[in-house]
Amino acid sequence: MNGYLSTAIELISGFILLLLIIKVLGKTQFSQITPFDFISALILGELVGNAAYDDEVKLGQIAFAILLWGSIIYIVEMITQKFKGTRKFLEGEPNIVIHKGQIKFDALKKIKLDINALQSLIRQQGYFSIQEVEYAIMETNGVVSVLPKSEYDTPKSKDLKLNPKPPVLPITLIIDGEVVQDNLIELGFDENWLKDQLALQSITEYKDVIYAEWIQNTPLYVLQYEKKSG
Repeated sequence: MNGYLSTAIELISGFILLLLIIKVLGKTQFSQITPFDFISALILGELVGNAAYDDEVKLGQIAFAILLWGSIIYIVEMITQKFKGTRKFLEGEPNIVIHKGQIKFDALKKIKLDINALQSLIRQQGYFSIQEVEYAIMETNGVVSVLPKSEYDTPKSKDLKLNPKPPVLPITLIIDGEVVQDNLIELGFDENWLKDQLALQSITEYKDVIYAEWIQNTPLYVLQYEKKSG
């Protein structure tokens, strides 16, 4: 039993330390991860995995290894921020793969990308033909940014000579049956107002609501759990 307890403590401690390092580094989304970050994450995971199942490795050694490697990553991040010349080597650089509608085969060869993969990445951006693309840039995180040709671009309000309306941010008020109190307070509303809004849609309990969203000058948008048939 002591062996299981020791493994559990080491894994939990490793998880907490890794989480703290991720928070410090600010890599909160996978799309922010560069090839260097990916390698670093693999090494950190390997350190925790090996240490957790090696009886000769103590908790202090795990913490030291993780914190040391995390510090190295942090220092490298600071270097790339202060010295622009290091970014290309450590983080890579964007590559133009389509220029003025023409595929740059040299660029594809450089980044080891074939036409099928390029088509797939472009489709993920909502364009199903290379003919629709004026420019495409392979970003350092592996995502392709696409600038479509004018005839395939989505028209904007100014193109249609429409009066522009200020953008409105949707606010989540209920999620998984629970009220998001901070958002409710920020809007200047209270639970009485929220209950009245739900009552307009014949809803009496928060627990019946999967998701509720407020947008200015529109009725409260509500998604309910499906009622089980008898």
